[in-house]
Amino acid sequence: MRMRHLSIAVALVLAASGCGSGTAQPPGAPAISVVTPYLANAATKDVVDKFTAIGERRGWQVTVTDTAGDFSMLNDKIQSAASRRPSAIVLAMGDPTQLTLGLKAAGDNKVPVFAIDAAQADGIAANVTSDNADLGRKSAAALLEAIGGSGNVAMFGHDPHPGVRARAAAARAEFDKAGVTVVTVKHVPVPGPVEGARKLTTDLLAVTPDLKGIWAAWDEPALGATQAIRQAGRMGIAVVGVDGQDFALAEIQKAGPFYATVKQDWDAVALKVADLITDQLAGKAPTQREYALPGTTIARTT
Repeated sequence: MRMRHLSIAVALVLAASGCGSGTAQPPGAPAISVVTPYLANAATKDVVDKFTAIGERRGWQVTVTDTAGDFSMLNDKIQSAASRRPSAIVLAMGDPTQLTLGLKAAGDNKVPVFAIDAAQADGIAANVTSDNADLGRKSAAALLEAIGGSGNVAMFGHDPHPGVRARAAAARAEFDKAGVTVVTVKHVPVPGPVEGARKLTTDLLAVTPDLKGIWAAWDEPALGATQAIRQAGRMGIAVVGVDGQDFALAEIQKAGPFYATVKQDWDAVALKVADLITDQLAGKAPTQREYALPGTTIARTT
């Protein structure tokens, strides 16, 4: 009997604590479902954590679901969230064109979907992102500065992410304009971008003796590339990334291969999405489909 009472007590405590981010809200609080395929990525986790904290301060019940790169599961999770009819769904990164079933389910249930660093698409009320073309141009300019404006470079990207595709296209245009040779374009896996980029770089260094730089679409593959370059003793190769993560800033301060990053303003992105949802809860729809914020270059010379 004592064990039965204990089990009941534990169940009551767990029920009261909720799930997802873990902060219980009063009954009737707006429910916000965050779904993402990329929570293992440092930037994704950063902005999701910032959004969750803002939402909880506003009295929302925020839950977070990650599918670890599985877009089929992501569709299922969006459909499942839509069936519960939350106040809003937030897609934290990912390509909406791969999520038509989930977005249709949200529309059928009249659940607005807001996106963080994704793309405009049918079924997305508004996408809030950095200006990815701006990130691409600025990061390419930093690498061109580091290599003296000429030579061979490699590019590390991740095409399933529309923002990464956009910044890679903008960077490639800058390299082509400058007459720099892009010797290879490599796909970086997620999860595991640091390890993946480290292996890609190790293999690349073995067959590219005249490589001068590596452009990475975000900071984690830039870190992996930096580690491989350092291990190989090829310290004359420059690396740039995007995001402005703390580990990237620390590497830049070492004056090693990691030359620069372009910082995304995740605080502003998270706040803008929260404000749009607050307006939506008050019956005010977004006035535009996409909101793009500029990035800031942080280089060894900054």
